[in-house]
Amino acid sequence: MDVFLKILSALATILVAMVTGLFYMGVARKITARVQNRVGPPVTQQFLDVVKLWAKKSAISHGTMFHLGPVFALTGSISTLLLVPLLRESRFLSPFSFNGDLILILYVMVFGSLGMALAVGESANPNGIIGVSRGLTMMVGYELPFIVAVVTLIVQYNTTSLVEIVRAQDGFASWNLIRSPFAAAAAFVALLGMMGNQPFDVPIAPQEIASGPMSEFGGKYLGLMMSSRAIFMFAKLTLYADLFLGGASNLVELWVKTFAIFLWPLLVGLVFPRFRTEQSGSSGAGPRPWAWSGCCSLFSDARFAV
Repeated sequence: MDVFLKILSALATILVAMVTGLFYMGVARKITARVQNRVGPPVTQQFLDVVKLWAKKSAISHGTMFHLGPVFALTGSISTLLLVPLLRESRFLSPFSFNGDLILILYVMVFGSLGMALAVGESANPNGIIGVSRGLTMMVGYELPFIVAVVTLIVQYNTTSLVEIVRAQDGFASWNLIRSPFAAAAAFVALLGMMGNQPFDVPIAPQEIASGPMSEFGGKYLGLMMSSRAIFMFAKLTLYADLFLGGASNLVELWVKTFAIFLWPLLVGLVFPRFRTEQSGSSGAGPRPWAWSGCCSLFSDARFAV
């Protein structure tokens, strides 16, 4: 019976993440359209697109790894999601939380990206290869500050359990947004790159490299990638809410917090044009946001280490 409940909990968690992620993506398209003085597609368009893509057939094949890449991406997204507790005191929507899960989360978050890199490499599409190289370079820039920010919380609470960190934030005054503002700011800046929105969308750059890694995929493959993106996006938003905003005690609170976090990279993308490759990477000229984010993370880490 316990195994059955875990399976049911995992399916419910995936369903909540999938629906919420696709809805947020639809809202983002609507908000972007209104800012650009357009009507835009309906909010439900993302759901229709996924259903349509899943119903299509694809005759393109570049080898075994080409087929496995989208599966790896979806596996990494679901694995990350199932390790992140959605609700504070609910075991039903936190099926696989355990002591040390925070370390595993940081590992599996990059699993899907590496799997997709192998798939794109086997497709030998030049636009896809350029996009992957840009994405992996940028990932080094935003992952390191985020990891250091997480290490700050591990040192602060002397635990690697995400559930324990959420429980320790009992009330607004005890949120890590208040207690560890530099770590929260560093993770907030890193979230811009993690979400992949403009101005940090150089890996896909539709007007330049024809959507990059996705240029060779269509049909069910593209449907898998859209599903993976929706789930992974919601998992990252929930992770930030758990780490710095005290988690959520019910689904309404979870949706309010994750949507508020979601608006941050969306609005930044509406204000700034796409950065050049050297600006959005881990080095080079330009704004270099990851350098400032890394400094905030290290400063926050030093505070609790001392």
